[in-house]
Amino acid sequence: MYRNIIVFLLVVLSCLGCNDGKIRELRILQLNIWCDATVVPGAFEALVDEIARLDVHIVALCEVNNRDGVTSERLVEALKRRGQTWHGASGRCDGIQGTDVCVLSKYPIEEITTGLSTVMGGVDMKVRIDVEGYDVLLYPAHLDYTHYACYLPRGYDGITWQRLSDSETEPATVLKMNRESTRDEAIAVFLEEVSCEQADLILLAGDFNEPSHLDWNEATREKWDHNGCVVPWDCSMQLYEAGFRDAYRVIHPDPTMYPGFTYPSDNPEKEIKDLTWAPEADERERIDFVYYMSDGAFAPKDAVLVGPSSSIVRNERVQDAGNDTFIEPLGVWPTDHKGVLVTFKSVRKN
Repeated sequence: MYRNIIVFLLVVLSCLGCNDGKIRELRILQLNIWCDATVVPGAFEALVDEIARLDVHIVALCEVNNRDGVTSERLVEALKRRGQTWHGASGRCDGIQGTDVCVLSKYPIEEITTGLSTVMGGVDMKVRIDVEGYDVLLYPAHLDYTHYACYLPRGYDGITWQRLSDSETEPATVLKMNRESTRDEAIAVFLEEVSCEQADLILLAGDFNEPSHLDWNEATREKWDHNGCVVPWDCSMQLYEAGFRDAYRVIHPDPTMYPGFTYPSDNPEKEIKDLTWAPEADERERIDFVYYMSDGAFAPKDAVLVGPSSSIVRNERVQDAGNDTFIEPLGVWPTDHKGVLVTFKSVRKN
């Protein structure tokens, strides 16, 4: 009799803490895999190993050609060989820049829509995922890499990648080059598209090839070769004005203590010359993001970096300072970016 009472109490206590059987955390990984995971020897298997061991639920990848190399189908099959069941969605294969993305999910994918953008380097795909009854909408992204204007204050041309005679620190000039890319147009089209959508959680995750206004402010103007330049970068400003939030900066609001650099990551498998575009500068930047908008069902709980805790600075391998948390790779790191892993907590019962 007493044993039955104890079992009953344990069941009750378990149910009280289980959020009605619904998911309590949702972990999202975003990563640029560097030219279809072909640059680093063993990159594909290393990528799959990292996904398998990170205990994430949804993965957004970019620089995925979705043809002969990496595809969501190939990734799903490789993860299956490791005893894991995933669902996959691939971007378009018509050669339009910006569709080099794919999504993996441990939860069922309910809808895949491509062809959303006519902008080169646009946000072209959305994936609707059923997360135990929660409606999650993910837009993977890889924005235009040209007119990389954050190099101007560092004394490099953002188009030719050549050294300049002097640094360009006038914000208006920096923004002029930035707007010659298609990044701002891509985000404008995305915001128009997403304005018609509803979901418990909307995510925009990818490599933006553009910094955030939250990282180029008064506190950082003399850091990392910003050379006194404060820039209201277009994409992040557009997204914030529309109500989206940068999950990493919500968790870590101080960029001086948590710079969150994702590029250029160190990679011990490659020579330094293969990892830098501005060898005489400190070019470290946070250009990989997980943006979100929630109707109250989810809130960010934690945000960490995945990859080596060192970067390339002035043609040297340098340990990153600050308080950022890194999940170091088990072995081979497949890319020249660090990944961003964001944990969301469920704050509303479905």
